[in-house]
Amino acid sequence: MTPKNPPTSRIELLQGTLDLIVLQALRWGPCHGYGIVQLIRTQSHNVLQVETGSLYPALQRLLRQRVIAAEWGVSDNNRRVRLYRLTSKGRARLTSERSRWQQLTEAIAALMVAPQPEES
Repeated sequence: MTPKNPPTSRIELLQGTLDLIVLQALRWGPCHGYGIVQLIRTQSHNVLQVETGSLYPALQRLLRQRVIAAEWGVSDNNRRVRLYRLTSKGRARLTSERSRWQQLTEAIAALMVAPQPEES
């Protein structure tokens, strides 16, 4: 009997985390959607794999928040693509979110190495 939802090595990303990852990817410069997916996959050593069904709603959300902007351009293989880039508001949010992310990861790391409390 096969379980309905077998465990996988894929990491499911929360919406806020995906937004942070997209902003982080765009800090290197303008990029189209598929390029963002590839950049995230490559820089995370194939651990993070963002599906286009998650990426494009995130890009639309970030556009509405004005933390990214978009314009039409041409890809390396001469195809018309929508290029996304960070705005000044996006750079400020990235700095803020990276700080919060650092605090969160430090707190989780502290929990992981904390000795088991003695029972009273």
